[in-house]
Amino acid sequence: MTMSPPVPDTDRPPPARFAFDRWTWKEIVYLLANLPMAIVGFVYTMFMLGVGMGLSITVIGLPLLVLGLHGARLLGRAERGLARTLLGLHIDEPSPLARGRREEGFLPWLWSGLKDPVAWRTLLFSFIRLPWGLVTFAVTLVGLFVLWPVLPFIVRALANADRAMVRGLLSPSDELERRIAELESDRGVVVDTAAADLRRIERDLHDGAQARLVALAMGLGLAKEKLTDDPEAAARMVDEAHGEVKVALQELRDLARGIHPAILTDRGLDAALSAIASRCTVPVKVSVDLESRPAQAIEGSAYFTVSELLQNVSKHSGAHSASVDVWRSSDRLLIQVRDDGSGGARMDGGTGMAGLAERLGAVDGLFVLDSPVGGPTTVTAELPWRDRTEPTKAP
Repeated sequence: MTMSPPVPDTDRPPPARFAFDRWTWKEIVYLLANLPMAIVGFVYTMFMLGVGMGLSITVIGLPLLVLGLHGARLLGRAERGLARTLLGLHIDEPSPLARGRREEGFLPWLWSGLKDPVAWRTLLFSFIRLPWGLVTFAVTLVGLFVLWPVLPFIVRALANADRAMVRGLLSPSDELERRIAELESDRGVVVDTAAADLRRIERDLHDGAQARLVALAMGLGLAKEKLTDDPEAAARMVDEAHGEVKVALQELRDLARGIHPAILTDRGLDAALSAIASRCTVPVKVSVDLESRPAQAIEGSAYFTVSELLQNVSKHSGAHSASVDVWRSSDRLLIQVRDDGSGGARMDGGTGMAGLAERLGAVDGLFVLDSPVGGPTTVTAELPWRDRTEPTKAP
């Protein structure tokens, strides 16, 4: 997220003077181009609004209006390019239009287009620029033949008004606009991730504990039938069922730990990460330097980030040792996972790094991978720190 940077000193015009320098000539060209550009923009605005709103009572009216607003964004881009070239006005391009997720369909596309503030401000710019373009064209043209000595001062004043108009109507609104666009994108990541997790839990329940419990119920039913005729066989079947119950319970515990482990809730990141490290196939040194516990959501994100990274260390790194460091810096929770393996990990390498980066980005986090060929591999993750508000159980 960035706001429009200030105009560099090398591009800012010097004070006007009795001389026709390069800035004066550029401003003259811009002011003379105001009228044709204003005519194009005004005609487009009036035609688009007339057709779109006039047909709004039909099924094609609003879609045509949205397409016209998309075209207005292109007009705004052309105007910013002209101002950048001739007025030295360097401003950021507005955020791309957030259109929602693809599967949401036509109505979200229509609504996001109709409420696009960038396009509506461009239309306003095109509407009010026609009378202004007439004034600047006439004054500059007359000045070239009549007011030659003072023309640099006149064009500088007129061009500064144009600069203010472009900044006010064609610049990104502010940091909030960019933030909204990012949040719209992140929402899709969060929804997709939650849906994938639900599908995983459903699959694990169906293929694991549920199937085992069904078999257990059938076994107990058979044991009940044999209880009178063959007590010994019934006893063996009950004994087998008892073993199946233990296995099913362990599967359920493992599944619950994958959702949110009890050790994390009860004892915090230090103990929970140490438990993960003990299951890694390489020795892992864990260091957690936190004076207090972060909010549950942040703590959970940190836990699952380290868990997936250590799984990658076990499966792909070929490392002999690894380390996990967690600490707080100002309002950020920092995580660093290092291993002395062969390196060469990539964001698109099929190790889940891209998915981790997306998940962290969806909660205002950062993900940095440094893995040269030959190693070592260092992954640094950041999460926003939020204090824990609810009481927790004592260790």
